[in-house]
Amino acid sequence: VQLVESGGGSVQAGGSLTLSCEASGFTSSSYCMGWFRRAPGEEREGVATISAGGLITDYADSVEGRFTISHDNAKNMLYLDMNSLKPDDTAMYYCAGRMADCYSGSWREVPPDYWGQGTQVTVS
Repeated sequence: VQLVESGGGSVQAGGSLTLSCEASGFTSSSYCMGWFRRAPGEEREGVATISAGGLITDYADSVEGRFTISHDNAKNMLYLDMNSLKPDDTAMYYCAGRMADCYSGSWREVPPDYWGQGTQVTVS
């Protein structure tokens, strides 16, 4: 089982980036999947969540209306479209997934089973 993120980089405030997460060894669209981020000196926080099948999405207040999480079932990929980026969005971004469905509890209560290695996003 492996999750590999890509798409990070440096962008000016107000710009956009799309992060990708390629899953192997399992079908990501059948799992509760999420994007997380950790800024220097800060705790890791959940940014966006998508339920198995993609019917339900949820976002942190700080990114609501600017970020969109989605699946590409055919490619077994997870995406995070990020628009109107702010310097506060600067962080290492990780994708993660768990077998337990999204209704089982928060990410803190029911942690992910799998994590990617992260991709850096820098907004200046």
